[in-house]
Amino acid sequence: MSQIIYPTTNLTQTETLILSRGEGAYVYDNKGKQYLEGLAGLWCTSLGYNNRELIATANQQMGQLSYSHMFGGKSHQVGIDLAEKLTAMVPVDNAKVFFGNSGSDANDSHIKMLRYYFNAIGKPEKYKIIARERSYHGVTVAAASLTGLPPNHQHFDLPFEALGVLRTDAPHYYRQAIDNESEQMFVDRIVNNLEQLILREGPDTIAAFIAEPITGASGVIVPPDGYYQKVQAVLQKYNILFWADEVITGFGRTGNDFGSTTMGISNPDMMTFAKQLSSGYVPISASIIRGDMYEAMIEPSNKVGVFGHGYTYSGHPLGCAVALKTLEIYQRDNIFQHAAIVGAYLQKRLQALSVHPLVGEVRGKGLIAAIELVANKQTGLAFTTPAVGIFAMQACQNIGLIIRTVAGSSLAFCPPLIVTEAHIDELIEKLEKSLDQTLDFVTREGLFVK
Repeated sequence: MSQIIYPTTNLTQTETLILSRGEGAYVYDNKGKQYLEGLAGLWCTSLGYNNRELIATANQQMGQLSYSHMFGGKSHQVGIDLAEKLTAMVPVDNAKVFFGNSGSDANDSHIKMLRYYFNAIGKPEKYKIIARERSYHGVTVAAASLTGLPPNHQHFDLPFEALGVLRTDAPHYYRQAIDNESEQMFVDRIVNNLEQLILREGPDTIAAFIAEPITGASGVIVPPDGYYQKVQAVLQKYNILFWADEVITGFGRTGNDFGSTTMGISNPDMMTFAKQLSSGYVPISASIIRGDMYEAMIEPSNKVGVFGHGYTYSGHPLGCAVALKTLEIYQRDNIFQHAAIVGAYLQKRLQALSVHPLVGEVRGKGLIAAIELVANKQTGLAFTTPAVGIFAMQACQNIGLIIRTVAGSSLAFCPPLIVTEAHIDELIEKLEKSLDQTLDFVTREGLFVK
């Protein structure tokens, strides 16, 4: 065992797979075994592995300007170019961008900029943020406080109250519906719950509502039709900003440029990006805000003498160069359109697995999806043990398919955007074998519930 403290890992089960190289949609372990990468690394390697253009771009940038910071008025052209490219793409009014290194720190930056902005316009009491149950927004102290997953909270003593984090319903109809509600009745109920939360807390104390258009780590939850339109109507009624966390859904993952587009979110006030911004090749993130929010921050920074927030690697030229080339490839090669076509094929093939005795729900959009394994197919009763999802994930890996178990017993899929229908066929074939092995395990262990 090495000296590494491993991230998001059961610390009794480390170094179970050592990867040594990747090519296209495949990775290879240190023994030479090939795996279809069914999760694009961690929802991020959109252009697959060993993309020679990205590698050449990185090499060129390293030879030209390997590092420069953006403190104290300094900048560089590749960072300026990336900001121009990004802000031209996003549906945010007169967008301004702050660069960071990960989705977690990008969301931290947003929290700080929210406070800075509302202090600047004379509303210091407007600092609370509404986040949802079963959300994921990162693992730094502030971002983990926004996250709505208990394993990311336990033992960390996070400062929810100090940060003003409020919690509202997860928009998961399959799990959260009650009393035979229709989808629209469900939406109306949870949106009403949101409005009542706002009224209890006081609209003048709430800065923003944060949401992943489609969730990732919480099980790929796709809200019902009309949910976001009704949420945005409530937020606009009480002058609360809409903050779209697009770390997983941004740049083609859902078959459109952004998850906001796919889900009908209109003109978010803030957007968070990372992961597919550089196809995962180099760490980089972007926190995007409306132009008027930035304008309000200028004079206060002048009075202080500095906008006192930034990272050593904010706007790192290597990250900016690779991200700029990634965006160029997306547009030049019509990657988003390709993802929509192949994504529809993935969703069709996965839906066909709905008849499997273990499968309770299949959900997703484009090239992101999940299937939820259940202890009772008729009632949708969840397994009480994580062992089933873990077994299924390991069975996939043994067969040569890398996926991830999330939210208990949901199997998540998020292949690179460059995959073909043949790759999807391979994914489904291996998945079917693992499901049958998991069915044998569940039957043998007596885990079905009548």
